[in-house]
Amino acid sequence: MDIIKRRYLYIAISLLIIVPGMIALALWGLPLAIDFTGGSLLEVQFETGKAPQPAAVITLYDKLGIRDPQVQSSQNDVLVIRSKEIDEATKNKIVSEMTTQFGSKVTVNSFDTVGPEIGTETTKNAGFAVAAASIGILLYIWYAFRNIPSAYRYGVAAIIATIHDILVVLGTYALLAHFLGWEVDALFLTALLTVIAFSVHDDVVVFDRIRENANTYRRVKYDQVVNFSIVQTMDRSINTQFTVMLTLLSLALFGGITIRHFVITLLIGVFSGTYSSIFNAAPILVIWQNQEWKTWFRRSAPKPAE
Repeated sequence: MDIIKRRYLYIAISLLIIVPGMIALALWGLPLAIDFTGGSLLEVQFETGKAPQPAAVITLYDKLGIRDPQVQSSQNDVLVIRSKEIDEATKNKIVSEMTTQFGSKVTVNSFDTVGPEIGTETTKNAGFAVAAASIGILLYIWYAFRNIPSAYRYGVAAIIATIHDILVVLGTYALLAHFLGWEVDALFLTALLTVIAFSVHDDVVVFDRIRENANTYRRVKYDQVVNFSIVQTMDRSINTQFTVMLTLLSLALFGGITIRHFVITLLIGVFSGTYSSIFNAAPILVIWQNQEWKTWFRRSAPKPAE
C-alpha cells in the first residue's frame, strides 16, 4: 500500500472536510454556553407525556421578566433551559409556575449558575490550555527525537496534524451548533484537549517507527522508509482507535443527553486523529524532506519534440 505516493490526494480529502467547516465557523461562529458567557442553566424533567413545548416555556420566562431564554427539549420529557443569571428563589418560582401551568410534577435534575467574571476567566484559560498543550507537544517530540537529523520537523509535523484535528472538530461543531442548537461549554474544551492527546499519541507511534527504520535501512530512500513505517503501524493504530470509537459510540447512544455532545465531539476528534496520523503527519515529513513546495507552482517542462 503506497500511501506516500498518494499523499496529495489524502491532503486534498482533509481540505474537503476542513474548508466547509471553516466557512460555517466564519459565517455562524460557535455559540458559547454559560460556562463562558455567564448565566444559569436549569434542567427539569416532567411526567411522561406532559413536557410543554419550548415556546410555552419561553412565554413563562418572559412573564417572569427573564428575557431571551434558550430552551432545548430532549428525550424522557426533559427540558434544558439557559438564561441570564437567576438566583435560587427565582428558580423555585419558575418550577412552581411550571407545575401550576403545565399540570405536571416537575423534577429539577440540575441547576447551575456561572457569573460573567468566571465565564471570562474560563475563556482565557481555554486559550492558554490549547496553546500550552501545543507548545508542550512540540518540545516533547523535539526532545524525544533529538538524536536524529532535523528532529524539530517531527514536532512541527505533529503540530500541523493536531491543528488539522482541531479544525475538523471546530468546523463540524460549528455545523452541529447551527443546525442542532449545540453550544460550546467546558466539556467541549475537555474533549478538544483529549483529542489533541489522542492525535499526538498516534503521531508518536508512527514517528518512532520511522526513526527505527531510518537507522536500519540507511540506503533506502526516505519516502520508502516512511511508507513502510506507516504500513507497519497502521493495523495497530486503527485497531486501538477503533476500540475507543466503539466505546464512545456506545456512550453516545446510551449514555444520556448530559454527556452526548461531549462524547460525539470525542468521536469526531478520535476519527480525525486516526486519519491525520496515518495520511497527513508522516507525508508532511516527506514533503519537507524533499522540499516539494519549490515545485508546486512551477510549470512542467515541455516534452522535447521527437
